Amino acid sequence: MRVNFWQTLLCLPDPGCWEAVLGSRPGDGCGNTQCLLSTGNAYNQEERVVCAGYDNGDIKLFDLKTMSLRWETNIKNGVCSVEFDRKDVNMNKLVATSLEGKFHVFDMRTQHPTKGFASVSEKAHKSTIWQVRHLPQNRDVFMTSGGAGSLHLWKYEYPAQRSKKDSEGAEMGVAGSVSLLQNVTLSTQPISSLDWSPDKKGLCVCGAFDQTVRVLIVTKLNKV
Repeated sequence: MRVNFWQTLLCLPDPGCWEAVLGSRPGDGCGNTQCLLSTGNAYNQEERVVCAGYDNGDIKLFDLKTMSLRWETNIKNGVCSVEFDRKDVNMNKLVATSLEGKFHVFDMRTQHPTKGFASVSEKAHKSTIWQVRHLPQNRDVFMTSGGAGSLHLWKYEYPAQRSKKDSEGAEMGVAGSVSLLQNVTLSTQPISSLDWSPDKKGLCVCGAFDQTVRVLIVTKLNKV
């Protein structure tokens, strides 16, 4: 499978011109059929990154300013969802969920030359984690949706120091920890989609394989 990233060009007389700016393939022989994307690092008019997650466990970070692959790793299970905690700030955190009920939180502030970004992983849902969405009003709170019809609400806790120097003097990130705030089972079928309201704190909507759309309100988020 090949992934192309596109940008619009102001071409007169046709303003709908498109140009492929970067292409990527997963590792040779992996047989990928699925790719998930998330954009981030858009803190000015020039900086942009795209993170791609593949069903062989590959996660690749593309720098659209330099048109290059900035970082890659593999989480050993198919990636179901990737999301930056905020798209319009310097890269801060990235969450990736997987088929085997585990999610990974990467601290994106400090990239080590060889070890990449520090991360913490957590086993949750006991099934595929279909989706992750960060609370727009608090980027350290996020919700995951599972294959067993449940929603889990999490909070990320930063370490005392987010970076340190290794034995050779290179800066490396330090991962924090995650804690489960609340969970609820809404369906016997997987919850495959989820999103928060950008206006009303705690208001969210989810869709499941039982062909039901549910509108929910999460309370007491101001105390988190």
